[in-house]
Amino acid sequence: MKHCGSIAQPRKYAKPVSRRTVFFVSDQTGVTAETLGHSLMTQFEGLEFRPVTLPFVSDIDKAHEVVRRINRAGEQTGLRPIVFSTLVQDELRDVVVGANALFLDLFSAFVGPLERELDTRSTHRAGRAHGIADLAAYTTRINATNFALANDDGTGGDYAHADVVLIGVSRVGKTPTCVYMALQYGAFAANYPLTEDDLDGGGLPAVVEPYRRKLFGLTIEPGRLQQIRQERRPDSRYASAQQCAFEVRAAEQLFERHGVPFLETTDTSIEEIASRVLERLAIPRRVRP
Repeated sequence: MKHCGSIAQPRKYAKPVSRRTVFFVSDQTGVTAETLGHSLMTQFEGLEFRPVTLPFVSDIDKAHEVVRRINRAGEQTGLRPIVFSTLVQDELRDVVVGANALFLDLFSAFVGPLERELDTRSTHRAGRAHGIADLAAYTTRINATNFALANDDGTGGDYAHADVVLIGVSRVGKTPTCVYMALQYGAFAANYPLTEDDLDGGGLPAVVEPYRRKLFGLTIEPGRLQQIRQERRPDSRYASAQQCAFEVRAAEQLFERHGVPFLETTDTSIEEIASRVLERLAIPRRVRP
């Protein structure tokens, strides 16, 4: 008689996890809705969200299409979507608020109280936040961004005109921080990568030493640095645990030896890095986000 094994049990499948859809709706770029909306959603740890940005909702037809997309997302996931809106025009907002979603109006929450406090009616005009209303500020952003790109990673070397010179080993976040400070605040930021020769020498690199008061160091946990470098140059000496640990240790010793303020960036956002650098060096914000 043929032996039969144990009776097979029905295979159990994990129940799919539905992510709550979060919409950022705007009559312009959606940057304001995204920025504030994301900041609020980070307060809810352990929950998964699917972000969808719907910019340039500028007429009634587009507003109705937004409603259809929101409702469709709710039907597909079985969860009511969340909507962060910066729609300025009342007629567009009146349409979108009819969607089957939690509608959070980021403008009306503040505009109404401001109108009462200032005893002045707001313009309710779309595009005021991100237009080129201030040509001088826009030009400053462009010039600062061009400066950051021209003086990136040790190139250019125009440190005399820099507000700040970020220094640190390769892949600690110098370039994105410089570009962010330029775009957001009009700061003229350059950066210089510390090489192995710089670290072995023990002194500040000769090209940046005259600008000591403008220097700001960035550092990072060696394990995280290795992970970043491994993605760039897999299985290289550059990405080895030993090399990363040496460079980070030597860079921090250099900062401390020469009194260069520095920041550990492992779990720090670009926005926070930029703000801390500007505050520590008392760099003026020539423009505002």
